[in-house]
Amino acid sequence: MIMIKGHGSEFFMSENTIVAIATPIGEGSIGIIRLSGETALNIAAKIFVAKKEVKVQDIRSFSFRLGNIVNPISKVIIDEVLVSIMRGPKSYTGEDVVEINCHGGPQVIEKILQITLSLGAQLAEPGEFTKRAFLNGRLDLVQAEAVIDLIRAKTETAVNLAINQLDGRLSLRLQDIKHNLVEIMAQMEASIDFPEDVGDIDYPKTRDSLSNISNIISGMIYKGQQGRVLKDGLKTVIVGRPNVGKSSLLNALLEEDRAIVTDVPGTTRDIIEEIINLEGIPLKVVDTAGIRETDDKVEKIGVNIAKESLKKADLVLFMLDTTSTITDDDRLILDHLKKENTIVLLNKSDEDVKCISKDEVLALLPTYTIVEISAKEMWGLDELSRVIKEMVFGGAVKDHESDIVTRTRHLNALERTLHYVKDALSGVEQNIPVDLVVIDIRNALDSFGEITGETVTEDILDTIFSEFCIGK
Repeated sequence: MIMIKGHGSEFFMSENTIVAIATPIGEGSIGIIRLSGETALNIAAKIFVAKKEVKVQDIRSFSFRLGNIVNPISKVIIDEVLVSIMRGPKSYTGEDVVEINCHGGPQVIEKILQITLSLGAQLAEPGEFTKRAFLNGRLDLVQAEAVIDLIRAKTETAVNLAINQLDGRLSLRLQDIKHNLVEIMAQMEASIDFPEDVGDIDYPKTRDSLSNISNIISGMIYKGQQGRVLKDGLKTVIVGRPNVGKSSLLNALLEEDRAIVTDVPGTTRDIIEEIINLEGIPLKVVDTAGIRETDDKVEKIGVNIAKESLKKADLVLFMLDTTSTITDDDRLILDHLKKENTIVLLNKSDEDVKCISKDEVLALLPTYTIVEISAKEMWGLDELSRVIKEMVFGGAVKDHESDIVTRTRHLNALERTLHYVKDALSGVEQNIPVDLVVIDIRNALDSFGEITGETVTEDILDTIFSEFCIGK
C-alpha cells in the first residue's frame, strides 16, 4: 500500500494491478480487456507476442500493435489481438494502462482475462479505474461522476450535461466560488493573527461578497433541481378511471403498442413503466391501473399500487373522457392529486359528440393546467409536450449551460454550504466576533469540498464508485 494525496485529502491506494473486461458481456465483434497498475506492462509482455517482434516495453504510448495472445505455459495461441499502451501519468487512471482488443467471443475474452489473473492481476471492483483516476488527480469527483452519467444518459440533453461536467466546466465554476470563500476566510484569519498589520476586516465589502456567493449558490440549487430531472428523468404517472385511454396515451407517446388496449374496463391490472424522450426530457412514464371502487381482488391490488405511484410522482397526467360525464370515480382520483404537478388531459376531444367541454372542466378545476388530446389519433401531443416543458423548466434551464448541478449528492452539499454561508453573512451583519464567522466559512468550505472530492470520506467514495460498471 502507498499513501497518495488526492484533491486535498489523503488516501491509501493499492499498488496492485487491476484487470477487467471493458466491453459488454456476450458475443460481439470486439472485446476489450483493460489492465492498470504498476505491473500492467510486465503482464502484457508475458502474454503478447507482436507480429514484428517488438517488445511491449518498446511500444510507444498511445499506439497499437498487432500480435497474438499466447498462453505463457502451454505456448498455445489464444487469439490475434491489437494491444495499446498508455503509460502513466498520461493515462486515464494516471497509471500504466494496457488495453487488449481481441475478438468478441465470450470464451476468448474469458481465457485472456484468466491468464492475466494467473499472472498476478486482480479483478477490478466496480468503477475502480475511474476511482484511481480521481485518486491520482486525473479527474475531480464531479468529472468522475459525470462518467457514469454519460454512460447512463437517456437523452441528448442528458449527454450534453454530462459532457459539460466531464469537460470540467462545472468544476471551474465551483472553483471560482471556493476561491472567493478562501479569500474571505484568509482576510479574516489575517485580521485575527496580525491585527496591528492588517487591521479590522472591511465589513461592508465582506458582507457584499458573502451575499453574492449566497445568491450564486442559491441559483445553482434552483437550476440543479431541474437539472436533476434532465439527468434522472421525470417520474410521470398516467392516472384515470378505467377505459379513459391511459394505455392508448402510453402507446401514442412511445409510438408503439406497449400496453394492451381494449374496450373492457380494468384491462390494465399492473404497473407498466417505460422511458420516453420528450424533446430532451426523459420521462419515466407509468401507466397505472384504472382507479375505481372494485370488489375484484386482483384489480384492487392494481388500484392500490396506482395510488402509491401518485404519491411518488413528479408529474401526473390525469385523464378524463370527454365522451362521458365526470363520475364519482373521477372525483375519487381528484382527492389524491396536487394541482402543482398535475396536467388534466381531456381525451377523445376530437369526437363530434362530447358530454363535457374544456370550459366546464375549467370551471370545476380552475387552478389546473388542462390540455385537449386524442390518444387514439395522436392529436394534441405536441401541445402536451410544450406544456410539460414549460411546467418543468419555465425556460430557466438550457442543456448547454455549464454550471448545472444534476446529482442529488451535489445538491445536498450545496444546500449545506448555503446554510453556513448565510450564517457567516448573518454574523458579519451583526458584527459578531470574526473568529466565530471564520468557523462558519470553514464549515462552508468543508461542505463545498465534498462535491469535488477535496473533503470527501473514503466511505462516500466507495458508495459513489459502486454505481459504476466493472471495467470503467
